[in-house]
Amino acid sequence: MTADKEDCAKTLVEAGLSIVKACIVTDLSRSRFYRVERDWRKADAAVIDAINAALEKSPQAGFWKCAGRIKFKGYPFNHKRIYRVYCRMGLNLKRRKKRVLPKRQAQPLEVIEQPNHQWALDFMHDTLYCGKRYRTLNVLDEGSRECFAIEVDTSLPAERVVRTLEQLKEERGLPMQLRVDNGPELISARLMDWCDDHNIELVYIQPGKPQQNGFVKRFNGSFRREFLNAYLFDSLSQVREMAWFWGLDYNEERTHESLGNLPPVAYRKKTGKL
Repeated sequence: MTADKEDCAKTLVEAGLSIVKACIVTDLSRSRFYRVERDWRKADAAVIDAINAALEKSPQAGFWKCAGRIKFKGYPFNHKRIYRVYCRMGLNLKRRKKRVLPKRQAQPLEVIEQPNHQWALDFMHDTLYCGKRYRTLNVLDEGSRECFAIEVDTSLPAERVVRTLEQLKEERGLPMQLRVDNGPELISARLMDWCDDHNIELVYIQPGKPQQNGFVKRFNGSFRREFLNAYLFDSLSQVREMAWFWGLDYNEERTHESLGNLPPVAYRKKTGKL
């Protein structure tokens, strides 16, 4: 805007108007009219060289890392000047925008009483005795309430979810649908592509509606009360081993009222879907 005012004032002066009147008409200060433009690249050449030297050492560094390197080298520039030149060089990165989820339709929690038709996936968090955090990926068959997997690790990205499903494919076959929430691992392109390749429909619940994934949430409650809150674990290997035995008891010994007071494995065998 100021540059436009300067051009307009200079045009009026060239047309014969006095500088004072031209500045009044264009609402431009006379000091600004008389100011000689300077090339910022020449004035800030030392700062530009310092920034380029810092980025040569660390190309992915952000502004504060870059400014820290410059300060450590003993340059006299303050952070305001460095930031001004940093922005003029076009190095300021855009903020990462939050990913907008597609609109999820409200779906009733309908379950076909048929094993291996629809599975539910969900994550849980807990800590070891030393304070180290870990996660679990729980895979549940909604038809038989059978727990197919409790994957335990400090990180369970989408690739790990797919690997778990590949293992279950060899052991159990694959379902027609997967009921999941909108976590980053479960909306990833990696999982979507894998489901497309295997003709599996991903059934997403609405954000903030965990009751739409009620079966695995019910399982998570039992897993929390009877296992995670009941023991102190020293290592991930201990969690994996004890979770395997707990899951075995859950599937083969623990009865469910919704299954006619039968354990999940006995119910599956009774229905004839081995």
